[in-house]
Amino acid sequence: MRIRRTLGAAALAAVALTSAAITPAQAAGSAVLTHTAVGGPDIAVGDVLTADLVPGSYATFYSSATGTSGIKCATSSFSATVTGNPAAPGVATEQLNTQTFGSCTINVVGVTSVQSITVNNLPYTNSVSDAAGNPVTLAPTAAGPLQTTVVLKTILGTITCVYRAPGSISGTTSNTGQTIGFASQAFTKVAGPSLCFAAGYFSATYGPVVDSSVAGSPHVYIN
Repeated sequence: MRIRRTLGAAALAAVALTSAAITPAQAAGSAVLTHTAVGGPDIAVGDVLTADLVPGSYATFYSSATGTSGIKCATSSFSATVTGNPAAPGVATEQLNTQTFGSCTINVVGVTSVQSITVNNLPYTNSVSDAAGNPVTLAPTAAGPLQTTVVLKTILGTITCVYRAPGSISGTTSNTGQTIGFASQAFTKVAGPSLCFAAGYFSATYGPVVDSSVAGSPHVYIN
């Protein structure tokens, strides 16, 4: 009798551990990306996801990873099309089609204002994983490397600075506020005069991310 009770307790413990390792969304067969709630309706391939900066935050492009010298933009937004959304756990993929910046200021000596910031070589591929930390990877495609062209007005006239990432850049997503963010991602100057700072470090947090292809544009969650 004791042996049977012991085996029964062990079996119940094993079931409990297995259940704890599976989130409710995964148990229900949800995809990596859902809308409205964790474990909500799966986001369809072809849906368009959009977001602006988190209210009150800035997109920055500073000359060092820890400093505050460089460019700060009060507005920025992106639009991406979902190209893959497998069952969780897994990696969803998106095609970043547009990314814009506006209301930008600069505090570099000799530069008076930011005329424009343009993201080149779109589209990019964005991979969103539901692994620990919800990592994101923004990678180039055949269109070319991750690259940004910045046009600045200086005391001597207009200059153009071109910055390029060495490969991919990394970020994270969060179900708190339904955000996607990048912190101090390095770009190197590949063209431009000496007034263009030699390196740029990009940081921005966008949210809430919404599925604009669904009525009411519900928030996007990762499972």
